[in-house]
Amino acid sequence: MASEGREGEHPSVTLFRQYLRIRTVQPQPDYGAAVAFLEERACQLGLGCQKVEVAPGRVVTILTWPGTNPRLSSVLLNSHTDVVPVFKEHWSHDPFEAFKDAEGYIYARGAQDMKCVSIQYLEAVRRLKAEGHHFPRTIHMTFVPDEEVGGHQGMELFVRRPEFQALRAGFALDEGLANPTDAFTVFYSERSPWWVRISSIGKPGHSSRFIEDTAAEKLHKVVSSVLAFREKERQRLQSDPHLKAGAVTSVNLTKLEGGVAYNVVPATMSASFDFRVAPDVDLKAFEEQLQGWCRAAGEGVTFEFAQKWTEPRVTSTDDSDPWWAAFSGACKDMKITLEPEIFPAATDSRYLRAVGVPALGFSPMNRTPVLLHDHDERLHEAVFLRGVDIYTQLLPALASVPALPSDG
Repeated sequence: MASEGREGEHPSVTLFRQYLRIRTVQPQPDYGAAVAFLEERACQLGLGCQKVEVAPGRVVTILTWPGTNPRLSSVLLNSHTDVVPVFKEHWSHDPFEAFKDAEGYIYARGAQDMKCVSIQYLEAVRRLKAEGHHFPRTIHMTFVPDEEVGGHQGMELFVRRPEFQALRAGFALDEGLANPTDAFTVFYSERSPWWVRISSIGKPGHSSRFIEDTAAEKLHKVVSSVLAFREKERQRLQSDPHLKAGAVTSVNLTKLEGGVAYNVVPATMSASFDFRVAPDVDLKAFEEQLQGWCRAAGEGVTFEFAQKWTEPRVTSTDDSDPWWAAFSGACKDMKITLEPEIFPAATDSRYLRAVGVPALGFSPMNRTPVLLHDHDERLHEAVFLRGVDIYTQLLPALASVPALPSDG
């Protein structure tokens, strides 16, 4: 076992590994230990600490560094505390040991998604405070639960509460993805998750007969329509080198249900799909297309939503936008190449954007394979530490954006 705080290890790395060992793993995350860890950080850094229980056992922890001009809106640095489950047998090291190998790679669930960013925020603030800096805008760091299960008992509830309104957030940073090249990816929007269950009702009977109008044949027609659409979008992505995955609509068939026995033709069958709808798609027209596929399959074919996000928002990446100018300008000063993209999946940024807070998804990990949710999720300590350096440059730029009309 690699020892914590081994001789010569950077204290930021030691803190990162300490946080990784807290088992905030779904479906039973130890949120109490994470909140205690964050309270300790607030005490050490001299930051305000507020806890907001948005649902039973679901606490949002807010660490605050007050700005010199309280009339200005604040900068919100968001991260989630939970991580996805693991299959330990597929890992080279215990996923909650935070093992560091001889090359400097730290193996742990949450190494990329997204405990690295949480600690990078904290360590950047630590460094800036130690250097005696003060900035006009207040910086709030929010640590939220349950992002990995949709944020329904986390950020979705938090943005509706008076404690969130009191933060007066003018701009937010949230999670992004690693980039295997020299560039860094920044996300300005994301696709809308639509989880759709299509049900088909047909004539049942003995399976030795050629029964007409069965649930299976009608469901097959709908599945074929959806998969034909999927292939069309896949080819559109592959044929245009300028398009990224987030710019097209993806869909996958994730569940098939029905039937009771080999020799009984079922009266009902269903297929479930995970659509990720691109932000430029007309959602009303897209729903009508779903209805059309069901109608074309025959009578008794209907659909229902298990999840339906209908408020896609796009954060400005125009140089005339003061927030983007501050963010991209600081990156330019650091000679960082940015690749703006639409996030292909979903994050808590969607809840922030939906209530009018511009948000960018940014996890500063370049030259790093995308390993979130994967076996052997890992991050090199040098990449992690460079991320601290990057936030140490970004935060002064964002917290010093001059007064805006929206500041009131």
